[in-house]
Amino acid sequence: EGEDTQADIYMTVDAGNLATAAEQGIFQPLDSDVLNEAIPESLRDPDNQWFALSARARTIVYSPERVSADELPTTYEELAEPEWEGRVCLRNSTNAYTQSLVARLIGSRGYDETLEIVEGWANNAEILPNDMVQLFSVADGLCDVAITNHYYLARVYEDDPDFPVDLVWVDQEDRGVHVNISGAGVTRFADDPELAQQLIEWLATDGQSAFVDGNHEYPVNPDVEPDALVVAEFGDTFVADPLNPAEYGLLNAEAVRLLDEAGYE
Repeated sequence: EGEDTQADIYMTVDAGNLATAAEQGIFQPLDSDVLNEAIPESLRDPDNQWFALSARARTIVYSPERVSADELPTTYEELAEPEWEGRVCLRNSTNAYTQSLVARLIGSRGYDETLEIVEGWANNAEILPNDMVQLFSVADGLCDVAITNHYYLARVYEDDPDFPVDLVWVDQEDRGVHVNISGAGVTRFADDPELAQQLIEWLATDGQSAFVDGNHEYPVNPDVEPDALVVAEFGDTFVADPLNPAEYGLLNAEAVRLLDEAGYE
């Protein structure tokens, strides 16, 4: 749209989308003490073009009835091992969350090692269209484990506290669980950039709970508590991968190529 745009703010999910938008020159950098204080440096663009507003951890869920404590997988890589063949459900390759997780693995493990992991996933997994289908597939016995965003399970617990699927935080002894984000920035051709900046500042401070609680996401502002259901079910702390979303966001195209090379649907 360029100069003709009516949008003052571009808000979206997924680090890849935000990184691509920054690469394409959609944003203008912001000079905001409010945002710099509210949003950790690891959750904002290095040039302050966009800022995370909520966080979603993508981790392993499992059936406690069919997965014993001594075999519980605690890393993404384990799901590529032969013993998990036919027991795993995963999202399809066109899904942004799949691509970002693979991009994160490329950023930490390198392309070749990640290719081996994803090939193992492709061999072992039933590929499904969305996270909710994955959760109910675990509950119904189609698979024993899956990788989903934490808030999908929280939504199910809200309606059914006895839902027979549990969550485990992965990589807690290593890099930490993969965290993706929702975020926003002011567009380069905004008609009212000051007002747009004020809205993003509000969403990052006083408006954090209003923004995240309804979806059961984690707030990115460390001074804001997660909603009560998330704390009760999953706790308020976990080790998160420190890799800046901007870094793995720029690896998204490489992740798409790797998924295709691995034969991952």
